[in-house]
Amino acid sequence: MRRSRFRFLLLSLVVAFVMPAHAHVGSKDVFEQVTAGPYKLFVTIRMPSVIPGVATIEARSTGSPVDSLRITPMPLTGEASKHPPTPDVMKRSADDSAFFTGSVWMMAQGSWQVRFEVIGSAGAAEASVPVAAMPLTVLRMQRPLGLMLALLGVVLVLGFAGIVGAAVRESRLLPGDPPSPSRRRRAVMAMGGAFVFIVVAMLLGNKWWNVEAADYAAEVYRPLELRPTLNGNLLTLEMVNRIKPIKPGRELPKPVTADSLLLDHGKVMHLYAIREPEMDAVFHLHPAAAPGRNLRLTLPTMPAGVYKLYGDVVLENGFPETLTSTLTIPPGLSSAPLATDDASAMPPPLSSGKLGPSYRLPDGYTMVWDRPANLSANTATMFRFTLLDAAGKPAEDVQPYLGMAGHAAFVKTDGSVFAHTHPDGSAAMPAMMLANGASAGAGTASGSAGFEAAMSGMPGMQMSGATSAFVSPVVEFPYGFPTAGRYRIFIQMKHGGVVETGVFDADAR
Repeated sequence: MRRSRFRFLLLSLVVAFVMPAHAHVGSKDVFEQVTAGPYKLFVTIRMPSVIPGVATIEARSTGSPVDSLRITPMPLTGEASKHPPTPDVMKRSADDSAFFTGSVWMMAQGSWQVRFEVIGSAGAAEASVPVAAMPLTVLRMQRPLGLMLALLGVVLVLGFAGIVGAAVRESRLLPGDPPSPSRRRRAVMAMGGAFVFIVVAMLLGNKWWNVEAADYAAEVYRPLELRPTLNGNLLTLEMVNRIKPIKPGRELPKPVTADSLLLDHGKVMHLYAIREPEMDAVFHLHPAAAPGRNLRLTLPTMPAGVYKLYGDVVLENGFPETLTSTLTIPPGLSSAPLATDDASAMPPPLSSGKLGPSYRLPDGYTMVWDRPANLSANTATMFRFTLLDAAGKPAEDVQPYLGMAGHAAFVKTDGSVFAHTHPDGSAAMPAMMLANGASAGAGTASGSAGFEAAMSGMPGMQMSGATSAFVSPVVEFPYGFPTAGRYRIFIQMKHGGVVETGVFDADAR
């Protein structure tokens, strides 16, 4: 218990004196639209960079009027997910009765959920949003603070030695009596002994602190490593655990196999390949599971160059990961046609200027972004896009793409941010299903039928057999840029059996 309290104190000190860091390809916050009975919530969950840590939550309600909102953090799977703690009440804004704010403690790393209990005019309802709780960084103490604490430490050491010396020299004297030479000598010796004692104690304490800090650093999130191998036009992707420093008695992490991954919109991985540095070629591909830790894919026609790879997968416990790597495509590579569910685009390079709010597609259709006048970092925004036909009218042949009205990827031009999102939000769909009652086992690559059936029951979800159903030509994506800078946005929509990719540029202030 003493060790746990010390670690909690250490982490609290770290949280108090460091700036938050962004990881998981730079986008750790969750933006999600959820439906709880007759209530609709636009939820923003800002996750902490250290665990234990505090997640701040914002929620805007629409639909039936909401009287109160309560939130509860819970593990996504396991026995603890069945025994929620006492919920916290969110605070209603004094200026906007539909806006609520709150916070919850995330006490352990792993796959978690935040449960929302809604009470309003239409009764009570609940819904959950999955989140990935992970320590992202260990930062050194800021130099000014370190110098100030060091100076105070010197004062305390000298003061401690001085107090011991004064006690030995004068504690038994009557008021006004001078200390004898022998008492002065004993005082000097006592001061020297006290100084040595406190220095040794500080050295031992520093060693203890370093051990605790190293133990915490070993728990910092390390995503799976993605190792691509190109043999002709056959791409093999190997997923490898990044080995952490293992403490005595602790088991090695369980290897991740392709068959154990949860299917996300029917796919074991969503792989984005973006040519560097101009971002003038992008592919949204879907490797298939292969034996062991591998996935395989026959590449379509791709221009030669170096590509940044971003591979989205969902682990068995609902934890989402984005695996990154690079791949060099040689000139003249023999390739295959683009698969039915895959998409590609060849936008103008970044150096040619910024793309506007309208993007002309190869077949004469146009995708239009209802771009806000200002885009700010760390602000939840609804990104709205419309697909127009060749006559400039809203397209009437729009179909679901992988079960949804569209898919989006927000990528910072320096590669530090990548987020693959959907109209419902940025949370992985398998994790959403686990948070709201689906069985994990049905969603693996080896057993997907039950999971797809559960997904088909969600609002806005149309899975197998939905290719003939038409959807709205307007699609919206909730998201917030985590940092200021230039971004390129890739939007995939499907019409007439063809998947189109619109490309847009944005500057976040």
